[in-house]
Amino acid sequence: MTRPAVLVTGGATRIGAAIVRRFAAAGWHVVIHYRSSASAAAALAASLPSAETIGFDLAEDEAACAAIRALAERLPDWRCLINSASVFRYDVGGALDPTIWREAMQVNALAPARIAEAFLTHAASRGPRVVIQITDMKIENTNPDFFSYTMSKHALAATIGMMAKSAAFSGSRIFGLAPGAVLASHDQREEETEISHRMNLLARKTGADEIAAAALFLAGGALASGQSLFIDSGQHLLDQPRDVIWLARSGAA
Repeated sequence: MTRPAVLVTGGATRIGAAIVRRFAAAGWHVVIHYRSSASAAAALAASLPSAETIGFDLAEDEAACAAIRALAERLPDWRCLINSASVFRYDVGGALDPTIWREAMQVNALAPARIAEAFLTHAASRGPRVVIQITDMKIENTNPDFFSYTMSKHALAATIGMMAKSAAFSGSRIFGLAPGAVLASHDQREEETEISHRMNLLARKTGADEIAAAALFLAGGALASGQSLFIDSGQHLLDQPRDVIWLARSGAA
């Protein structure tokens, strides 16, 4: 193995798959994580020059950490971990669903933090080890929709600075990458994205390829540890009272 390696959680589909393809095109060996998308992960891996798949459930963080340790034992140059996998279920302020909250905090916050710690503790790398936590522009542009999801992404965002300042991870880089509205989500139809995904300062749709390009840039370790990039065409600078799914449906700007 002469290529640097990257693990992308949730790498079989959606933004994760775009990130996988971008790193593969740049000459990396990509490890594609999946929970239930084994066939999609295998098909994606088969289409790339150097790739493999790994399956585990972020709801079981002990098992996830064990998988990370096992992977570290056999990858000679594991340089980057990208925590892209997440759950995105609907609840709303005033009707917070404790079941949704617990799942979101487990999968979107606790598991990525523990996986990052395991990677930074055990992985061998010929360059600086880099963790990229995929958060969300909602950490700046809050609204009551997807209440538990947004709380979990705030928790994940908090780990970035804390881990960057930890003496245990000196010499490593911990970054955040905050996308805006990129792909159709929840109960949204694809044609609805033409309106909702342009509700940003540039009035344009942000592409998954832009998220992938930003991830590849961060993997080079060029920025000081603890920083985050917002790739959202300026959406996080707005103050939107609801998620853009409902703003578009109501005709609000």
